[in-house]
Amino acid sequence: MDALEALHNRVSVGVLTDPAPSSAQRDNIFRAALRAADHGNLRPWRFLVVEGEARNRLGEIYLDASESGDTEGEPLSDAQRERFLAMPLRAPLILVAITRLQEHPKVPQSEQRMSTAGAVQAMLTAAFAEGVGAYWRTGELAENRQVARALGLADNEEISGFIYMGTPQKTPRPAPALAVSDFFADWQGQ
Repeated sequence: MDALEALHNRVSVGVLTDPAPSSAQRDNIFRAALRAADHGNLRPWRFLVVEGEARNRLGEIYLDASESGDTEGEPLSDAQRERFLAMPLRAPLILVAITRLQEHPKVPQSEQRMSTAGAVQAMLTAAFAEGVGAYWRTGELAENRQVARALGLADNEEISGFIYMGTPQKTPRPAPALAVSDFFADWQGQ
């Protein structure tokens, strides 16, 4: 697929099944991340590849974190427990996007987070170009330090999201038609 076609038409694909991306597809997708804008060449991103039985372990980590973080004192229902265990089974491949925050005199941590976001966006677009369905999830579990510790993150690292990848169960929806003029305006210096 042409690069501009992929950039103009990429959409998230949320209903995924086996197979996971092939080795060749993964190589292209992963290489795309390495081209993200990166002030200072800090390479503040890294990714954990979760598939197969490791997805079940990730579900256990989600459940443990959710049970220990319950501030109301109410135990989780069986349905809630099953939901946490099943979350990683939504796709055959999950990438955990991690930002390694570094002290730098010219590169604030906000830029380091944006670089990781750029790497994720590049992978999502590359996945679309490869015919791989993908979507990016964040939320409470991504911000949960217990989850981060269980995944082996250092104190200066944070989860920037979970990228789910697999084969789309149906044809991806068309990208919404947006007017460029709704988002870009000339500025006259005033």
